Amino acid sequence: MRNLHSFVLIYYTLNKLEIMKESYKNICFKKIMEAEVYDVAIKSPLEFAKNLSKRLKNKIFIKREDLQPVFSFKLRGAYNKIAKLISHKKIKKLVAASAGNHAQGVALAAKKLAIKACIVMPKSTPEIKIEAVKNLKAEVVLYGDSYDDAYEYALKKSKSSQTEFIHPYDDLDVIAGQGTIAVEIMNQIQSKPDYIFVPVGGGGLLAGIAVFIKKVSPKTKIIAVEPDDSDCFHQAFNARKRVKLKNVGIFADGVAVKQIGEKTFKLTKDLVDGSILVSTDEICSGIKDLYEETRTIAEPAGALSIAGIKKYIKQKKIGNKTIVSIFCGANMNFDRLRHVSERSDTGELNEMLIGVTIPEIPGSFKKFCSTIGKRSITEFNYRYSDDSQAQVFAGIKLNNGISEKKLVMNSLKKKNFKVIDLTHNEMAKLHIRYMVGGVSKSIRNEKIFRFIFPEKPGALNSFLDAIGSRWNISLFHYRNHGAAFGRVLVGLQISNREKPTLLRHLNSLNYEFSEETNNNAYKLFLS
Repeated sequence: MRNLHSFVLIYYTLNKLEIMKESYKNICFKKIMEAEVYDVAIKSPLEFAKNLSKRLKNKIFIKREDLQPVFSFKLRGAYNKIAKLISHKKIKKLVAASAGNHAQGVALAAKKLAIKACIVMPKSTPEIKIEAVKNLKAEVVLYGDSYDDAYEYALKKSKSSQTEFIHPYDDLDVIAGQGTIAVEIMNQIQSKPDYIFVPVGGGGLLAGIAVFIKKVSPKTKIIAVEPDDSDCFHQAFNARKRVKLKNVGIFADGVAVKQIGEKTFKLTKDLVDGSILVSTDEICSGIKDLYEETRTIAEPAGALSIAGIKKYIKQKKIGNKTIVSIFCGANMNFDRLRHVSERSDTGELNEMLIGVTIPEIPGSFKKFCSTIGKRSITEFNYRYSDDSQAQVFAGIKLNNGISEKKLVMNSLKKKNFKVIDLTHNEMAKLHIRYMVGGVSKSIRNEKIFRFIFPEKPGALNSFLDAIGSRWNISLFHYRNHGAAFGRVLVGLQISNREKPTLLRHLNSLNYEFSEETNNNAYKLFLS
Protein backbone atom coordinates (compact mmCIF):
# COMPACT_ATOMS: atom_id res chain seq x y z
CA MET A 1 0.00 0.00 0.00
CA ARG A 2 1.42 3.39 -0.91
CA ASN A 3 2.65 5.68 1.80
CA LEU A 4 -0.08 8.10 2.77
CA HIS A 5 2.44 10.78 3.75
CA SER A 6 3.68 10.81 0.17
CA PHE A 7 0.07 10.82 -1.00
CA VAL A 8 -0.66 13.97 1.02
CA LEU A 9 2.42 15.80 -0.35
CA ILE A 10 1.69 14.78 -3.95
CA TYR A 11 -1.94 15.78 -3.55
CA TYR A 12 -0.98 19.19 -2.22
CA THR A 13 1.51 19.80 -5.06
CA LEU A 14 -0.84 18.71 -7.87
CA ASN A 15 -3.68 20.77 -6.52
CA LYS A 16 -1.69 23.90 -5.69
CA LEU A 17 -3.22 25.85 -8.56
CA GLU A 18 -6.72 24.99 -7.38
CA ILE A 19 -5.82 25.97 -3.81
CA MET A 20 -4.50 29.30 -4.98
CA LYS A 21 -8.00 30.23 -6.10
CA GLU A 22 -8.34 31.09 -2.41
CA SER A 23 -11.84 29.87 -1.63
CA TYR A 24 -12.52 29.93 2.10
CA LYS A 25 -12.02 26.17 2.48
CA ASN A 26 -8.91 26.26 0.32
CA ILE A 27 -7.40 29.05 2.40
CA CYS A 28 -7.96 26.92 5.49
CA PHE A 29 -6.48 23.83 3.80
CA LYS A 30 -3.40 25.81 2.84
CA LYS A 31 -3.05 27.10 6.38
CA ILE A 32 -3.23 23.52 7.72
CA MET A 33 -0.37 22.46 5.41
CA GLU A 34 1.70 25.41 6.61
CA ALA A 35 0.80 25.15 10.30
CA GLU A 36 3.52 25.37 12.94
CA VAL A 37 2.79 23.20 15.94
CA TYR A 38 5.66 20.80 16.59
CA ASP A 39 7.84 23.13 18.61
CA VAL A 40 5.51 22.32 21.50
CA ALA A 41 3.07 19.64 20.33
CA ILE A 42 3.82 15.97 19.67
CA LYS A 43 2.67 13.79 16.82
CA SER A 44 0.22 11.88 18.97
CA PRO A 45 -0.09 8.13 18.37
CA LEU A 46 -3.02 6.53 16.56
CA GLU A 47 -3.68 3.35 18.55
CA PHE A 48 -5.71 0.35 17.53
CA ALA A 49 -8.38 -0.31 20.16
CA LYS A 50 -8.30 -4.09 20.33
CA ASN A 51 -11.01 -4.59 22.95
CA LEU A 52 -13.46 -2.04 21.56
CA SER A 53 -12.90 -3.31 18.02
CA LYS A 54 -13.73 -6.86 19.05
CA ARG A 55 -16.80 -5.81 21.02
CA LEU A 56 -18.17 -3.39 18.41
CA LYS A 57 -17.22 -5.56 15.39
CA ASN A 58 -15.45 -2.68 13.66
CA LYS A 59 -11.82 -1.56 13.44
CA ILE A 60 -11.60 1.26 16.00
CA PHE A 61 -8.56 3.54 16.22
CA ILE A 62 -7.97 6.14 18.95
CA LYS A 63 -6.10 9.39 18.23
CA ARG A 64 -4.35 10.06 21.55
CA GLU A 65 -4.46 13.85 21.95
CA ASP A 66 -4.61 13.27 25.69
CA LEU A 67 -0.85 12.65 25.46
CA GLN A 68 -0.05 16.26 24.49
CA PRO A 69 2.03 18.23 27.06
CA VAL A 70 -1.15 19.96 28.34
CA PHE A 71 -3.23 16.76 28.01
CA SER A 72 -5.39 18.21 25.23
CA PHE A 73 -5.33 19.09 21.51
CA LYS A 74 -5.86 22.80 22.26
CA LEU A 75 -2.12 23.41 22.32
CA ARG A 76 -1.93 22.97 18.53
CA GLY A 77 -4.27 25.80 17.61
CA ALA A 78 -3.02 28.17 20.29
CA TYR A 79 0.63 27.77 19.32
CA ASN A 80 -0.01 28.05 15.59
CA LYS A 81 -2.01 31.26 16.08
CA ILE A 82 0.61 32.88 18.30
CA ALA A 83 3.51 31.78 16.08
CA LYS A 84 1.80 33.31 13.02
CA LEU A 85 1.16 36.54 14.93
CA ILE A 86 4.77 37.07 15.98
CA SER A 87 5.99 36.31 12.47
CA HIS A 88 4.14 39.42 11.25
CA LYS A 89 4.50 41.89 14.11
CA LYS A 90 6.03 42.34 17.53
CA ILE A 91 3.80 40.99 20.28
CA LYS A 92 4.43 41.66 23.98
CA LYS A 93 1.28 40.31 25.61
CA LEU A 94 -1.73 38.11 24.82
CA VAL A 95 -5.20 37.81 26.30
CA ALA A 96 -7.44 34.72 26.22
CA ALA A 97 -10.56 33.43 27.92
CA SER A 98 -10.94 29.81 28.96
CA ALA A 99 -12.13 27.50 31.68
CA GLY A 100 -9.37 24.98 31.12
CA ASN A 101 -7.73 23.40 28.08
CA HIS A 102 -7.41 26.47 25.83
CA ALA A 103 -5.97 28.38 28.79
CA GLN A 104 -3.20 25.83 29.25
CA GLY A 105 -2.51 25.75 25.51
CA VAL A 106 -2.15 29.54 25.29
CA ALA A 107 -0.06 29.67 28.46
CA LEU A 108 2.41 27.04 27.26
CA ALA A 109 2.62 28.55 23.76
CA ALA A 110 3.25 32.03 25.19
CA LYS A 111 5.92 30.68 27.55
CA LYS A 112 7.66 28.90 24.66
CA LEU A 113 7.62 32.07 22.55
CA ALA A 114 8.61 34.35 25.45
CA ILE A 115 5.39 36.36 25.44
CA LYS A 116 3.33 37.41 28.47
CA ALA A 117 -0.14 35.88 28.65
CA CYS A 118 -3.22 36.91 30.63
CA ILE A 119 -5.93 34.26 30.91
CA VAL A 120 -9.41 35.24 32.10
CA MET A 121 -11.14 32.30 33.78
CA PRO A 122 -14.57 32.02 35.41
CA LYS A 123 -14.63 32.08 39.20
CA SER A 124 -16.14 28.60 39.06
CA THR A 125 -13.01 27.13 37.43
CA PRO A 126 -11.62 24.21 39.49
CA GLU A 127 -8.44 25.03 41.39
CA ILE A 128 -6.47 22.29 39.60
CA LYS A 129 -6.90 24.10 36.26
CA ILE A 130 -6.10 27.52 37.71
CA GLU A 131 -2.87 26.20 39.21
CA ALA A 132 -1.93 24.47 35.94
CA VAL A 133 -2.11 27.82 34.11
CA LYS A 134 -0.21 29.67 36.85
CA ASN A 135 2.53 27.02 36.75
CA LEU A 136 3.04 27.95 33.08
CA LYS A 137 3.83 31.54 34.22
CA ALA A 138 0.63 33.05 32.84
CA GLU A 139 -1.35 35.74 34.68
CA VAL A 140 -4.77 34.46 35.79
CA VAL A 141 -7.76 36.78 36.21
CA LEU A 142 -10.90 35.26 37.72
CA TYR A 143 -14.06 36.93 36.46
CA GLY A 144 -17.76 35.99 36.29
CA ASP A 145 -19.57 32.74 36.91
CA SER A 146 -19.47 31.33 33.38
CA TYR A 147 -17.23 31.12 30.32
CA ASP A 148 -19.41 33.71 28.57
CA ASP A 149 -18.75 36.20 31.39
CA ALA A 150 -15.01 35.56 31.20
CA TYR A 151 -15.04 35.81 27.40
CA GLU A 152 -16.75 39.22 27.34
CA TYR A 153 -14.40 40.57 29.99
CA ALA A 154 -11.33 39.25 28.14
CA LEU A 155 -12.46 40.93 24.90
CA LYS A 156 -12.86 44.26 26.70
CA LYS A 157 -9.49 43.84 28.38
CA SER A 158 -7.86 43.06 25.03
CA LYS A 159 -9.36 46.15 23.34
CA SER A 160 -8.60 48.54 26.21
CA SER A 161 -4.97 47.42 26.48
CA GLN A 162 -4.53 46.91 22.70
CA THR A 163 -3.32 43.37 23.20
CA GLU A 164 -3.98 40.40 20.93
CA PHE A 165 -6.97 38.19 21.79
CA ILE A 166 -6.50 34.47 21.13
CA HIS A 167 -9.88 32.98 20.31
CA PRO A 168 -10.36 29.36 21.43
CA TYR A 169 -11.90 28.19 18.14
CA ASP A 170 -13.27 30.85 15.74
CA ASP A 171 -9.98 31.77 14.05
CA LEU A 172 -8.48 30.30 10.86
CA ASP A 173 -4.99 29.89 12.32
CA VAL A 174 -6.40 28.16 15.42
CA ILE A 175 -8.50 25.92 13.16
CA ALA A 176 -5.43 25.16 11.03
CA GLY A 177 -3.46 24.12 14.10
CA GLN A 178 -6.18 21.66 15.07
CA GLY A 179 -6.28 20.42 11.46
CA THR A 180 -2.75 19.00 11.81
CA ILE A 181 -4.41 16.14 13.70
CA ALA A 182 -6.06 15.08 10.43
CA VAL A 183 -2.72 15.22 8.57
CA GLU A 184 -1.23 12.90 11.18
CA ILE A 185 -4.17 10.48 11.01
CA MET A 186 -3.78 10.09 7.25
CA ASN A 187 -0.04 9.52 7.63
CA GLN A 188 -0.49 6.96 10.42
CA ILE A 189 -3.37 4.81 9.23
CA GLN A 190 -2.87 1.93 6.79
CA SER A 191 -6.02 2.59 4.77
CA LYS A 192 -8.34 5.54 4.49
CA PRO A 193 -10.85 5.58 7.36
CA ASP A 194 -14.53 5.09 6.66
CA TYR A 195 -15.52 7.34 9.55
CA ILE A 196 -13.93 9.92 11.83
CA PHE A 197 -15.89 10.91 14.94
CA VAL A 198 -15.08 14.39 16.26
CA PRO A 199 -16.19 16.05 19.52
CA VAL A 200 -17.69 19.51 19.06
CA GLY A 201 -17.81 22.59 21.26
CA GLY A 202 -17.13 25.77 19.30
CA GLY A 203 -16.16 23.76 16.23
CA GLY A 204 -12.44 24.49 15.78
CA LEU A 205 -11.38 20.83 15.93
CA LEU A 206 -14.28 19.74 13.71
CA ALA A 207 -13.51 22.42 11.11
CA GLY A 208 -9.80 21.63 10.93
CA ILE A 209 -10.34 17.89 10.55
CA ALA A 210 -13.25 18.22 8.10
CA VAL A 211 -11.45 20.65 5.77
CA PHE A 212 -8.37 18.47 5.43
CA ILE A 213 -10.04 15.05 5.32
CA LYS A 214 -12.62 16.03 2.70
CA LYS A 215 -9.80 17.31 0.46
CA VAL A 216 -7.67 14.17 0.60
CA SER A 217 -10.31 11.51 1.31
CA PRO A 218 -13.78 12.72 0.22
CA LYS A 219 -15.46 9.36 0.92
CA THR A 220 -14.46 9.40 4.60
CA LYS A 221 -17.50 10.40 6.62
CA ILE A 222 -17.08 13.05 9.31
CA ILE A 223 -19.51 12.64 12.22
CA ALA A 224 -19.85 15.37 14.87
CA VAL A 225 -20.52 14.29 18.46
CA GLU A 226 -22.08 16.48 21.16
CA PRO A 227 -23.76 16.09 24.55
CA ASP A 228 -27.54 16.10 24.18
CA ASP A 229 -27.73 19.14 26.46
CA SER A 230 -25.06 21.18 24.59
CA ASP A 231 -25.97 20.60 20.95
CA CYS A 232 -25.26 23.95 19.30
CA PHE A 233 -23.75 22.38 16.15
CA HIS A 234 -26.47 19.73 15.84
CA GLN A 235 -29.18 22.38 15.92
CA ALA A 236 -27.30 24.64 13.52
CA PHE A 237 -26.57 21.74 11.16
CA ASN A 238 -30.25 20.84 10.95
CA ALA A 239 -31.44 24.45 10.70
CA ARG A 240 -28.68 25.35 8.20
CA LYS A 241 -27.92 28.44 10.27
CA ARG A 242 -26.26 29.20 13.60
CA VAL A 243 -28.48 28.76 16.63
CA LYS A 244 -27.81 30.15 20.10
CA LEU A 245 -28.74 27.86 22.98
CA LYS A 246 -30.43 29.32 26.05
CA ASN A 247 -28.59 26.97 28.39
CA VAL A 248 -25.80 24.41 28.03
CA GLY A 249 -25.09 21.27 30.00
CA ILE A 250 -22.39 21.34 32.60
CA PHE A 251 -21.03 17.81 32.67
CA ALA A 252 -18.91 17.96 29.51
CA ASP A 253 -17.61 21.43 30.35
CA GLY A 254 -14.94 21.31 27.62
CA VAL A 255 -17.65 21.55 24.93
CA ALA A 256 -20.22 23.64 26.81
CA VAL A 257 -20.68 26.31 24.12
CA LYS A 258 -23.96 28.12 23.43
CA GLN A 259 -23.29 28.89 19.76
CA ILE A 260 -21.08 27.31 17.12
CA GLY A 261 -18.41 29.65 15.78
CA GLU A 262 -19.16 31.78 12.73
CA LYS A 263 -16.04 30.72 10.84
CA THR A 264 -16.21 27.12 12.02
CA PHE A 265 -19.81 26.70 10.90
CA LYS A 266 -19.06 28.26 7.53
CA LEU A 267 -16.39 25.61 7.04
CA THR A 268 -18.26 22.61 8.42
CA LYS A 269 -21.91 22.98 7.37
CA ASP A 270 -21.28 21.39 3.96
CA LEU A 271 -18.40 19.07 4.90
CA VAL A 272 -19.80 17.19 7.89
CA ASP A 273 -21.82 14.08 7.03
CA GLY A 274 -23.89 13.90 10.18
CA SER A 275 -24.08 14.47 13.92
CA ILE A 276 -25.02 12.39 16.91
CA LEU A 277 -25.96 13.32 20.47
CA VAL A 278 -25.03 11.38 23.59
CA SER A 279 -26.30 11.54 27.17
CA THR A 280 -24.31 12.06 30.36
CA ASP A 281 -24.63 8.35 31.12
CA GLU A 282 -23.32 7.43 27.66
CA ILE A 283 -20.36 9.79 28.13
CA CYS A 284 -19.59 8.14 31.48
CA SER A 285 -19.68 4.77 29.77
CA GLY A 286 -17.24 6.14 27.17
CA ILE A 287 -14.87 7.27 29.93
CA LYS A 288 -14.95 3.73 31.31
CA ASP A 289 -14.28 2.27 27.83
CA LEU A 290 -11.27 4.52 27.30
CA TYR A 291 -9.90 3.67 30.72
CA GLU A 292 -10.19 -0.06 30.02
CA GLU A 293 -8.55 0.42 26.62
CA THR A 294 -5.77 2.91 27.46
CA ARG A 295 -5.57 3.01 31.30
CA THR A 296 -6.09 6.77 31.00
CA ILE A 297 -9.03 8.66 32.48
CA ALA A 298 -10.65 10.91 29.88
CA GLU A 299 -12.39 14.15 30.70
CA PRO A 300 -16.06 14.07 29.65
CA ALA A 301 -15.40 15.93 26.38
CA GLY A 302 -12.52 13.53 25.68
CA ALA A 303 -14.88 10.55 25.76
CA LEU A 304 -17.50 12.05 23.43
CA SER A 305 -16.16 10.38 20.29
CA ILE A 306 -16.17 6.87 21.76
CA ALA A 307 -19.67 7.41 23.15
CA GLY A 308 -20.81 8.62 19.73
CA ILE A 309 -19.19 5.69 17.91
CA LYS A 310 -20.92 3.13 20.12
CA LYS A 311 -24.32 4.77 19.67
CA TYR A 312 -23.85 5.29 15.90
CA ILE A 313 -22.81 1.68 15.29
CA LYS A 314 -25.87 0.46 17.15
CA GLN A 315 -28.26 2.83 15.40
CA LYS A 316 -26.89 2.39 11.88
CA LYS A 317 -25.98 -1.30 12.28
CA ILE A 318 -22.58 -0.86 10.63
CA GLY A 319 -19.84 -3.47 10.75
CA ASN A 320 -16.29 -4.13 9.59
CA LYS A 321 -15.57 -0.42 9.01
CA THR A 322 -12.42 1.52 9.85
CA ILE A 323 -13.35 4.17 12.41
CA VAL A 324 -11.20 6.84 14.09
CA SER A 325 -12.06 8.35 17.45
CA ILE A 326 -10.50 11.64 18.58
CA PHE A 327 -9.54 11.32 22.26
CA CYS A 328 -9.29 15.07 22.67
CA GLY A 329 -8.44 15.60 26.34
CA ALA A 330 -7.78 14.14 29.78
CA ASN A 331 -7.97 17.12 32.15
CA MET A 332 -10.27 15.35 34.57
CA ASN A 333 -10.90 16.43 38.14
CA PHE A 334 -10.44 13.48 40.46
CA ASP A 335 -13.53 14.44 42.48
CA ARG A 336 -15.77 13.73 39.48
CA LEU A 337 -14.84 10.06 39.27
CA ARG A 338 -17.49 9.03 41.80
CA HIS A 339 -20.20 10.49 39.60
CA VAL A 340 -18.71 8.87 36.48
CA SER A 341 -18.58 5.48 38.15
CA GLU A 342 -22.19 5.73 39.29
CA ARG A 343 -23.46 6.62 35.83
CA SER A 344 -21.33 4.47 33.53
CA ASP A 345 -23.33 1.25 33.93
CA THR A 346 -26.64 2.90 33.04
CA GLY A 347 -24.93 4.49 30.04
CA GLU A 348 -23.84 1.06 28.87
CA LEU A 349 -27.30 -0.37 29.68
CA ASN A 350 -25.60 -2.71 32.14
CA GLU A 351 -27.85 -1.45 34.92
CA MET A 352 -31.48 -0.47 35.27
CA LEU A 353 -32.99 1.67 38.02
CA ILE A 354 -36.59 1.10 39.14
CA GLY A 355 -39.08 2.34 41.70
CA VAL A 356 -41.34 -0.42 43.03
CA THR A 357 -44.34 -0.35 45.37
CA ILE A 358 -44.62 -3.58 47.36
CA PRO A 359 -47.41 -4.65 49.71
CA GLU A 360 -46.55 -4.34 53.39
CA ILE A 361 -47.30 -8.01 54.15
CA PRO A 362 -45.09 -10.92 55.20
CA GLY A 363 -43.28 -12.50 52.27
CA SER A 364 -43.64 -9.59 49.78
CA PHE A 365 -39.95 -8.63 49.97
CA LYS A 366 -38.93 -12.23 49.29
CA LYS A 367 -41.43 -12.36 46.41
CA PHE A 368 -39.82 -9.25 44.91
CA CYS A 369 -36.29 -10.70 45.16
CA SER A 370 -37.46 -14.03 43.68
CA THR A 371 -38.95 -12.18 40.71
CA ILE A 372 -35.61 -10.46 40.08
CA GLY A 373 -34.09 -13.95 40.03
CA LYS A 374 -30.33 -14.52 40.02
CA ARG A 375 -29.58 -11.04 38.65
CA SER A 376 -27.28 -8.96 40.85
CA ILE A 377 -28.94 -6.12 42.76
CA THR A 378 -26.55 -3.16 42.56
CA GLU A 379 -28.50 -0.82 44.82
CA PHE A 380 -31.40 -1.22 47.22
CA ASN A 381 -33.17 1.50 49.19
CA TYR A 382 -36.22 0.52 51.22
CA ARG A 383 -38.47 2.62 53.42
CA TYR A 384 -41.61 1.66 55.32
CA SER A 385 -44.46 3.95 54.20
CA ASP A 386 -47.60 2.80 56.00
CA ASP A 387 -49.31 -0.40 57.04
CA SER A 388 -50.43 -1.15 53.47
CA GLN A 389 -47.35 -0.59 51.28
CA ALA A 390 -43.69 0.28 51.01
CA GLN A 391 -41.47 1.83 48.30
CA VAL A 392 -38.25 0.36 46.99
CA PHE A 393 -35.56 2.12 44.91
CA ALA A 394 -33.45 -0.61 43.29
CA GLY A 395 -30.61 -0.99 40.80
CA ILE A 396 -30.39 -4.27 38.86
CA LYS A 397 -27.42 -5.58 36.87
CA LEU A 398 -28.23 -6.37 33.22
CA ASN A 399 -26.46 -8.64 30.76
CA ASN A 400 -28.61 -8.06 27.67
CA GLY A 401 -29.49 -4.37 27.78
CA ILE A 402 -32.95 -3.18 26.71
CA SER A 403 -34.38 -6.63 26.04
CA GLU A 404 -33.51 -7.81 29.55
CA LYS A 405 -34.83 -4.59 31.09
CA LYS A 406 -38.20 -5.17 29.40
CA LEU A 407 -38.20 -8.75 30.68
CA VAL A 408 -37.61 -7.61 34.29
CA MET A 409 -40.33 -4.93 34.06
CA ASN A 410 -42.85 -7.41 32.64
CA SER A 411 -41.98 -10.06 35.25
CA LEU A 412 -42.61 -7.60 38.09
CA LYS A 413 -45.89 -6.43 36.59
CA LYS A 414 -47.09 -10.03 36.18
CA LYS A 415 -46.49 -10.50 39.92
CA ASN A 416 -48.74 -7.46 40.50
CA PHE A 417 -45.95 -5.11 41.57
CA LYS A 418 -46.40 -1.45 40.69
CA VAL A 419 -43.12 -0.54 38.98
CA ILE A 420 -41.72 2.52 37.17
CA ASP A 421 -38.51 2.77 35.14
CA LEU A 422 -36.12 5.37 36.63
CA THR A 423 -33.09 4.52 34.47
CA HIS A 424 -33.27 7.80 32.57
CA ASN A 425 -34.83 9.94 35.30
CA GLU A 426 -32.22 12.61 36.01
CA MET A 427 -33.73 13.78 39.29
CA ALA A 428 -33.91 10.20 40.56
CA LYS A 429 -30.23 9.58 39.72
CA LEU A 430 -28.92 12.90 41.05
CA HIS A 431 -31.04 13.26 44.19
CA ILE A 432 -33.80 10.78 45.02
CA ARG A 433 -31.54 7.71 45.33
CA TYR A 434 -29.82 9.44 48.25
CA MET A 435 -33.02 10.66 49.89
CA VAL A 436 -35.24 7.61 50.27
CA GLY A 437 -36.51 8.06 53.78
CA GLY A 438 -40.24 8.60 54.09
CA VAL A 439 -42.72 11.44 54.03
CA SER A 440 -43.94 13.85 56.68
CA LYS A 441 -47.73 13.92 56.88
CA SER A 442 -47.62 17.61 57.90
CA ILE A 443 -46.18 18.84 54.59
CA ARG A 444 -48.72 20.78 52.53
CA ASN A 445 -48.56 22.70 49.24
CA GLU A 446 -45.04 21.50 48.44
CA LYS A 447 -43.49 22.42 45.09
CA ILE A 448 -40.22 20.83 43.98
CA PHE A 449 -37.52 22.61 41.97
CA ARG A 450 -34.15 21.45 40.66
CA PHE A 451 -31.40 24.09 40.36
CA ILE A 452 -27.96 24.37 38.80
CA PHE A 453 -25.70 27.17 40.03
CA PRO A 454 -21.98 28.06 39.75
CA GLU A 455 -19.84 26.23 42.29
CA LYS A 456 -17.53 28.66 44.11
CA PRO A 457 -16.70 29.55 47.73
CA GLY A 458 -19.88 30.70 49.43
CA ALA A 459 -22.05 29.55 46.51
CA LEU A 460 -24.46 27.58 48.68
CA ASN A 461 -24.98 30.50 51.09
CA SER A 462 -25.49 32.85 48.15
CA PHE A 463 -28.06 30.49 46.72
CA LEU A 464 -29.96 30.31 50.02
CA ASP A 465 -29.86 34.10 50.30
CA ALA A 466 -31.28 34.35 46.79
CA ILE A 467 -34.11 31.94 47.59
CA GLY A 468 -34.91 34.12 50.58
CA SER A 469 -37.05 33.45 53.64
CA ARG A 470 -40.45 34.31 52.20
CA TRP A 471 -41.35 30.66 51.60
CA ASN A 472 -40.63 27.73 53.87
CA ILE A 473 -38.03 25.24 52.63
CA SER A 474 -39.53 21.80 53.21
CA LEU A 475 -36.87 19.74 51.38
CA PHE A 476 -33.26 20.38 50.48
CA HIS A 477 -30.66 18.13 48.88
CA TYR A 478 -27.27 19.33 47.66
CA ARG A 479 -24.47 17.15 46.36
CA ASN A 480 -21.12 18.26 44.95
CA HIS A 481 -19.95 16.12 42.04
CA GLY A 482 -16.59 17.85 41.68
CA ALA A 483 -17.88 19.93 38.79
CA ALA A 484 -17.91 23.69 38.24
CA PHE A 485 -21.63 23.80 39.04
CA GLY A 486 -23.67 22.72 42.03
CA ARG A 487 -26.93 20.77 41.85
CA VAL A 488 -29.71 21.33 44.36
CA LEU A 489 -33.18 19.89 44.86
CA VAL A 490 -35.46 22.21 46.83
CA GLY A 491 -38.97 21.81 48.19
CA LEU A 492 -40.89 25.03 48.89
CA GLN A 493 -44.24 25.29 50.60
CA ILE A 494 -46.31 27.65 48.54
CA SER A 495 -49.94 27.97 47.48
CA ASN A 496 -50.97 27.84 43.84
CA ARG A 497 -52.05 31.47 44.16
CA GLU A 498 -48.51 32.54 45.10
CA LYS A 499 -46.76 30.35 42.56
CA PRO A 500 -46.56 33.02 39.77
CA THR A 501 -44.81 35.34 42.23
CA LEU A 502 -42.35 32.59 43.16
CA LEU A 503 -41.59 31.83 39.50
CA ARG A 504 -40.90 35.52 38.79
CA HIS A 505 -38.50 35.55 41.72
CA LEU A 506 -36.72 32.36 40.62
CA ASN A 507 -36.37 33.65 37.04
CA SER A 508 -34.76 36.83 38.36
CA LEU A 509 -31.99 34.80 40.05
CA ASN A 510 -30.49 33.77 36.69
CA TYR A 511 -29.97 30.20 37.88
CA GLU A 512 -30.96 27.39 35.55
CA PHE A 513 -33.91 25.57 37.13
CA SER A 514 -36.85 23.29 36.37
CA GLU A 515 -39.94 22.33 38.32
CA GLU A 516 -40.04 18.65 39.28
CA THR A 517 -43.27 18.48 41.31
CA ASN A 518 -44.80 16.02 38.84
CA ASN A 519 -41.69 13.84 38.57
CA ASN A 520 -42.62 10.18 39.13
CA ALA A 521 -39.63 9.58 41.39
CA TYR A 522 -40.70 12.41 43.70
CA LYS A 523 -44.30 11.19 43.75
CA LEU A 524 -43.26 7.66 44.63
CA PHE A 525 -40.68 8.32 47.34
CA LEU A 526 -41.13 11.81 48.77
CA SER A 527 -44.68 13.14 48.27
